[in-house]
Amino acid sequence: MSFTRTNRTLRTSKPDAAASQPTQSATAAKPDASSSGLSSRLFSRGGRKSLPFKIVSGIVGMALVGGAAFGVTNWVVALGAGSSGEAQSATVSNLTITAVASPAATNQLFPGNNGDVVATITNPNTFPVTVTGVNLPTNTTYAAGFTASNLGTAQAGCTSVTSDVLWNYATGTSGSAHALTTALTVAASGSLVVTFTNDASMTAATPVACEGTYFSMPSLIGVAATGGAATATTGPATDAWTS
Repeated sequence: MSFTRTNRTLRTSKPDAAASQPTQSATAAKPDASSSGLSSRLFSRGGRKSLPFKIVSGIVGMALVGGAAFGVTNWVVALGAGSSGEAQSATVSNLTITAVASPAATNQLFPGNNGDVVATITNPNTFPVTVTGVNLPTNTTYAAGFTASNLGTAQAGCTSVTSDVLWNYATGTSGSAHALTTALTVAASGSLVVTFTNDASMTAATPVACEGTYFSMPSLIGVAATGGAATATTGPATDAWTS
């Protein structure tokens, strides 16, 4: 009876402190996961390479291969003899100069005096044109008179035969050249309104019929002009020839 009780006691009794020590020592000997560092994650135990290490190695290898391929294909390429292209110049079209009513002439004509001429210069070219002078008809070529600024109805008794209104500084020679005070540049495919100050002249012989009349000045013989790159003159502009 005594033996049986002792056996039961041994089976139900808790392990003593000495018996639990090996278990505590084994637990303390395990490495701390938080202190293992990057190397423990990149490399597994026993020298086996981890997946991140394999990916980095592959990328570096491809970069080295790519650099080697670029070096091989980076050859100098020259230009063959006679290499060229085709260009074409623009065609040249004449300017036109026409009478215009606005702005109105500031200096008006009267017998023995000069007055303003207002005109529009039109440039049909695809490039700017700079005008530096005009060529005038003779001093016996006169303007025709009209009743209104639209130059639609002729003024009776004030014709291109009798008006005695002509371009100032015109001479007895047709086509006489007269330089502008300031060069005028008309924009490509553009127009420019210009007042030529005191460049019309009325002689003392002008008839009374030409009083209060609008004049269509005689056609110019030509202009001195060049085409090419230039800054267009801002209009309306004011200019003149003075001799």
